[in-house]
Amino acid sequence: MKQLPTGFNKDFLWGGAVAACQIEGAYDVDGRGLSTSDIRAYDKNMDRSHIEKEGGGTLAEIKALIQDTESYFPKRYGIDFYHTYKEDLALLKELGLKAFRTSISWSRIFPKGDELEPNEAGLKFYDNLIDEIIKDGMEPIITMSHYDIPLYLVTEYGGFANKKMIEFFARYAKVLLERYKGKVKYWIVCNQVNLVPTVQFGSLGIYDDQAENMEELMYQAVHNQFVAGAKVVELAKEIDPEAVMGTMLADGTLYPKTCNPEDIVGTLKKNRMQQYFFSDVQLRGEYPVYALRHFKEKNIDLKMEAGDEELLKNNKMQFLAISYYSSYVFNHETDDGTPFKAEKNSYLKPTPWEWRADPLGFYNCLSQLWDRYEIPLMIAENGLGALDTVEEDGSIHDPYRIEYLQQHIEQLKECVKDGVDILAYLSWGPIDIVSSSSAEMSKRYGYIYVDLDDLGKGSGKRLKKDSFYWYKHVIETNGEDLSTNL
Repeated sequence: MKQLPTGFNKDFLWGGAVAACQIEGAYDVDGRGLSTSDIRAYDKNMDRSHIEKEGGGTLAEIKALIQDTESYFPKRYGIDFYHTYKEDLALLKELGLKAFRTSISWSRIFPKGDELEPNEAGLKFYDNLIDEIIKDGMEPIITMSHYDIPLYLVTEYGGFANKKMIEFFARYAKVLLERYKGKVKYWIVCNQVNLVPTVQFGSLGIYDDQAENMEELMYQAVHNQFVAGAKVVELAKEIDPEAVMGTMLADGTLYPKTCNPEDIVGTLKKNRMQQYFFSDVQLRGEYPVYALRHFKEKNIDLKMEAGDEELLKNNKMQFLAISYYSSYVFNHETDDGTPFKAEKNSYLKPTPWEWRADPLGFYNCLSQLWDRYEIPLMIAENGLGALDTVEEDGSIHDPYRIEYLQQHIEQLKECVKDGVDILAYLSWGPIDIVSSSSAEMSKRYGYIYVDLDDLGKGSGKRLKKDSFYWYKHVIETNGEDLSTNL
């Protein structure tokens, strides 16, 4: 009989996660080209609770943003990690992290994206960064594409809607796999592949007026990204058989608003198309029939090349990473079918960004994903964005963050006790970084405070929050002691 797990494995990877486009800065250093992240301007008049789209616009608007010298673009500067990574990683080593997830900026390696040879200066930075992560005792977990597509590939090729992108991405991935063979074991090929249309610009590189039927174009771009991912898995088998390749979902598991059968069945169908469709293709290796029916009924005509289906079948991803922050509900009377557009849950407390914390939803989504695939899962992101206050003595008291993390790790442990295979828990933003959704510094996730404001002004000084000491203790006890009374 199987032994019942009682807690986390002794080699469990407690860690943190960031993205190059939100942390590095140095957007014009050492030959880096502009990327999709670099033209998201800070908007002081934004409505934090209703951010439905991250960046992009029409082609004309994108070209205007490239020429814009008046606006402030926070992701161009991040927290200057490009120059401070040694000091920042030393703090994360002190925190006790066993793993550190970051991404590689595609436009540092191929500034335009369609070059035949990579930019050696960009690669040298990542040589040094990955070596430093390893030296500090952390497992590097690397995302190949995290909302950082070379902007030239958008304006000149139309992003992943163009099949040429498959070749460009495979060339980029081949360089990374060869360069970091034996150093990087876990690769996430593309960040949050299902979070469309919310981040279709950063994820797929398509713009708002690119086609008459934008939904069809979006799914065509998704298909091309699937094929590119399968090619990368195929390359990894040849270049570095020890590499473990994964895909990643932004959890969007909905609850039905009521027990009305129309809410129940509607929830099931929407969960399929905004979430499981993406992982079904990449983990099961083929398009599910429910998706093919959806495309037919919506008159979506996907162009598949000869060999695409065989490539997907033979090169499935080996683990599933997820980001989890909050949950929402499906109401059949109001839902218009748009992915990641749903009602707030009245049983949960709001935050300034309306991401309502739901620890039991964490247990729910992980359990369902495990039951569906029985493949190793990785928590690639989880955390609470909040407004932090620095006291006169330099302390930062963030009990709200500790409470959020404690409750979610408790539910993660419940999943482990149920037999769910969890590789790692990587809390989002262990050090404050620019927010992806709102392009501001005020939305802070970190255990480490960075003294910069929404316009990049400040000393840049790093300060430890109360949560720093709490998470350090959680790691030291391997998740056994989650007490908030330290």
